Amino acid sequence: MKIHKDSFWSKHIFSEDHKTIGKQFFWLGLFFLFFGGALAMLLRWQLGYPEQPVPIIGKWMWPDDGGIINPDIFNQMFTMHGTIMIFWAITPLLIGAFGNFLIPLQIGAPDMAFPKLNMISFWTMFLASLVLLSSYMLPLGTASGGWTSYPPLSSPAGGIPGLGQTIWTIALILMGAATMMGAINYITTVVRLRAPGMFYFKMPLSVWGLFLASILNAVFVPVIAAGLVMLLLDQTIGTEFFIAGRLASGDPGDPLLFQHVFWIFGHPEVYILILPVWGITSDLLSVFSRKPAYGYKVTAIAMSTVVALSSLVWGHHMYTTGMSPLLGKSFMFLTLLISIPSSMFFLNWLGTLWRGSIHFDTPMLFSMGVIWVFGLGGLTGLYNATVTADIYLHDTMFVVGHFHYTLAASVMFGSFAAIYFWFPKMFGRALDPFIGKVHFWGSFITINYVFFNMMVTGYAGQHRRIYNPTEYDFLKPLSGLNEWITIFAFFLGIFQFLFLLNILWTISRSKICEKNPWKATTLEWTVNYPIPHGNFDEVPIIYYGPHEYSRPDIKDKDWLGQNELMEVKKWQM
Repeated sequence: MKIHKDSFWSKHIFSEDHKTIGKQFFWLGLFFLFFGGALAMLLRWQLGYPEQPVPIIGKWMWPDDGGIINPDIFNQMFTMHGTIMIFWAITPLLIGAFGNFLIPLQIGAPDMAFPKLNMISFWTMFLASLVLLSSYMLPLGTASGGWTSYPPLSSPAGGIPGLGQTIWTIALILMGAATMMGAINYITTVVRLRAPGMFYFKMPLSVWGLFLASILNAVFVPVIAAGLVMLLLDQTIGTEFFIAGRLASGDPGDPLLFQHVFWIFGHPEVYILILPVWGITSDLLSVFSRKPAYGYKVTAIAMSTVVALSSLVWGHHMYTTGMSPLLGKSFMFLTLLISIPSSMFFLNWLGTLWRGSIHFDTPMLFSMGVIWVFGLGGLTGLYNATVTADIYLHDTMFVVGHFHYTLAASVMFGSFAAIYFWFPKMFGRALDPFIGKVHFWGSFITINYVFFNMMVTGYAGQHRRIYNPTEYDFLKPLSGLNEWITIFAFFLGIFQFLFLLNILWTISRSKICEKNPWKATTLEWTVNYPIPHGNFDEVPIIYYGPHEYSRPDIKDKDWLGQNELMEVKKWQM
């Protein structure tokens, strides 16, 4: 193995080591997870206690309004909350951190295919973060056109003053560039740098999820990047790609064009975020059930099928835009069709649990939580997939509850499962199991109360993005429920601080845990902490798949590592 002698700057700051870059993405994503979560708490305060001063911080932050969140600030908050949670919290945590950390280790590679590009990817993302945060320094505040930023709200024709929306667009373009760099790196690494014997159907399903998500990123991020560049030109030099009717000075553009461009990327983005979770959940259920993942090849094929179909369903976001009924019917069919491979995951997950020797460690609890919350999110999505039901439910809190189940709850639980599971390999220390279990049960109870009752208020007619629901007589009976949702949302936030304290307390301890505390079979558990630059002393040779548990021909333990050659007696051959 090549010995790397790095300076402080090249080892910890401008590092080309995929493990260090993964940790950098981890801390970036964790910061924005709490930043976006704080915005969510402020949004819930306004919906639960409309036009009442925010306790403690309200008069300090908004003294001119008496500590009350005004409508303009409310619009900025939900715009930045959605943007940050999707692009700056989930993406760095799941794809940036675990994609970087796991892929080379799990396929037996010494590093990423393009280490320098990998470093540039992180620092481009960091620059995008600074640009996004800088919009808070503007006199009129940050973007306020929604996280989708549809024109004309996001264009000069929308009449929103200030440069906040323009800065938002620039930040998203930079973020997209960083994402494409990472996607190219991940795809090339998986295709070209797998260890001898590491065939595709011997890769852990975590790698499958990250690999397929990278393919979607490579294909569809350029689509939204093109749309954002056109939007930026509308915002800055007076083009009219997305300005229609008498607002246009010359040949009119079409704001619906941006919606098509956005959702051609936006719906694959749902799967970009959830595919790694599907893979991680499949692997972890196998580890903690101490049996092979049920339907391993079927799971990988089903994930690949979802990737293919995800590019054909974007129109279900646009049923209410005047779409042709025949076109709407086609999108409805394709959207319902994509639920079939998604359902296969549940069959396989339950098959893995069935008659397994289940160990209820913290990663297992969060993995089982994914089954529940994604199941609810997927089932409620069928209503939005159906044209007639969606006409009533579209742009209500029902949609907000649904996609928070599929994205916020599922992806958060999948991320927490990954953090608790791989923390010993990333930082050499295991997170406290008791605090982890309190974190799980507190999060599970509160998150279900919050998001399920969001759907209840939506079914009752509450529109999303309403500043004060009590202004409508027919929504006044929901005031009590909105208040309880807010209370449970604050408890949900408190449990996340417990998680943060667990991380900080664990890192500050000096005790290093054992090399393979979970008795897992994949390659990352064969190397000691700290893992050197280059990962493996010798190139590993792969003999088995990633889920060799409870084999009757293994003595003295119930697992067999992927690179662990077992002696086979002649009578067994």
